[in-house]
Amino acid sequence: MPDSLKTINQRLAEVAEKYPERPALSSKSADKTWKTYTYAEMTKLTRLFSLGLRSLGIERGDRVAMLSENRPEWAIADLAALASGGVTVPIYSTLPPSQVAHILSDSGAKAIVVSDAKQLQKVEVSRESCPDLAIVVAMDDSLATGGIFSFDSVIKAGEDAAGMSESYEERRDSVTPSDLMSLVYTSGTTGNPKGAMLTHGNFIAALDGAQQALPLRGPNEVFLSFLPLCHVFERVTYCLSLTTGAHTYYNESIFKLLDNLVDIRPTVMQCVPRVFETMHERANDAVAKLPKKQQDVTVWALGVGDAVAVRRNADKPVSPALLVQHAIADKLVLAKMRAKFGGRLRFFVSGGAPLNPVTAEFFNAIGIPILEGWGLTETTAASTINPLGRAKVGTVGRAGFGAEVTAADDGELLIRGPHIMRGYWNNSEATAEVIDKDNWFHSGDIGVIDSEGYVKITDRKKDILVLANGKKVAPQPIEITLKRNPYLAEVVLVTDQTGNVSALVVPNYDKLKTWAKEQGKTETTTKALASDPAARKFIKSQIDKSSTDLADFEKVKRVALLEKPLSADEGELTPTLKVKRKVVVEKYGKLLERE
Repeated sequence: MPDSLKTINQRLAEVAEKYPERPALSSKSADKTWKTYTYAEMTKLTRLFSLGLRSLGIERGDRVAMLSENRPEWAIADLAALASGGVTVPIYSTLPPSQVAHILSDSGAKAIVVSDAKQLQKVEVSRESCPDLAIVVAMDDSLATGGIFSFDSVIKAGEDAAGMSESYEERRDSVTPSDLMSLVYTSGTTGNPKGAMLTHGNFIAALDGAQQALPLRGPNEVFLSFLPLCHVFERVTYCLSLTTGAHTYYNESIFKLLDNLVDIRPTVMQCVPRVFETMHERANDAVAKLPKKQQDVTVWALGVGDAVAVRRNADKPVSPALLVQHAIADKLVLAKMRAKFGGRLRFFVSGGAPLNPVTAEFFNAIGIPILEGWGLTETTAASTINPLGRAKVGTVGRAGFGAEVTAADDGELLIRGPHIMRGYWNNSEATAEVIDKDNWFHSGDIGVIDSEGYVKITDRKKDILVLANGKKVAPQPIEITLKRNPYLAEVVLVTDQTGNVSALVVPNYDKLKTWAKEQGKTETTTKALASDPAARKFIKSQIDKSSTDLADFEKVKRVALLEKPLSADEGELTPTLKVKRKVVVEKYGKLLERE
């Protein structure tokens, strides 16, 4: 069977047969050691769980929801549902019960697999509004009471169901590329999430595109999984890892990320910009604590690293003198910086939001380039990516993954290709709004495409600010520029009651507290500083300092300070850390009226 006609099920079966004893998935166990499943072990558990689901009543096309943090059982249950001919519905473990209920009800999920008591409670309060939900499986065996199945009991049911009339292999291999594989609900910055219908063929197109776009080394790669598995970016990556024989480790938590990088020493990792920017900030803080002489050497080494990276990405020769300097810089500084991230990373992949160019330049300089890409849930993750060694900082790269990308007259980027979703589940009206008669998907992103085909995103179409004078302002590029200032941690541009540009700002409170103490202030709590007119005036001066290249109408006129960082738990960020601008304005916009 040609590769293009295969499904995730069939590709995984081939890899497992080829590399049965190679490590597939690893996670920290209760005793704080890494527990690893080989491909043979993972495949066996997948087979039994699939048969167990079928014995409980899962049929072709039934929706099986997943509500769990990243762990091997997530992958096993997902692959088992797919091998049963089912359709998986991944749900962010951070969502509140009301949104979990909406997704379960809208998808008509027949089964759900949850991780722990916290997630189970969300399901329990949703049962009345989800009449189709008949099967609940808990990964925590202690929760298996009152009609709740344990993960192990489903495995046991699979062992007892080995004599089914249609074997595991027959059902698994009967799934076709055109069959629905997953309903992935958009995290959305407004309104209820919609279920993007993604087929096995969509995912195969995404995997093939990734292998063409990235210099992956199959079973020699080690991935560190950090983003939620229900995020389409991470879902494609985990499928990519498993269908190429690579090894995936699950990160313990955001607080353990740097420790896990050093411990695991991955070769590839994908993440969202906010995480890379935090890593960069910590590196800068560490450099600032060095003695002056070491600081100077570090700054020099980073400058050399950047000069080499810029020339190589532009396909220009590097002079012998610069190569000598680079060898010295690498030995003294750059290699030691790479060691802080494990020492084996060949590149990062970034997506989901705009990446600060300064952060990209830092990682390029130390020798771990960040390949920024662009895509959406509806496009099965990426449609463009920067090629390794030919990246253009500030762009999301060139079209790949079988995609065509063009710009409409109003600047909206349109995408067409084999990775585009079938449509939104039970929502033909919303589908018609984004997929036109020529099969172009309307992304909602505004951008430009340069003469070499590199795409630059300038903003979300719905986020454009319309001022009182009729002028339009794209907030994202300005926000990225402002956040280069060390005193500004988060900036959300809005229009105020006067129709001008204003800013809701989360300062870098560590630096702001230092400033406050230098001013002789005794009240330096975040609450006190957020309401301090002098602190607000100082932050406004920093914004002005960083706005010299902006047109006058684009400049921030008023500022309000927020006491704490924006949070996904508070509904201010999506699970992938994008700002919900409408929510933020509704919650904090009145602060500007007091200024």
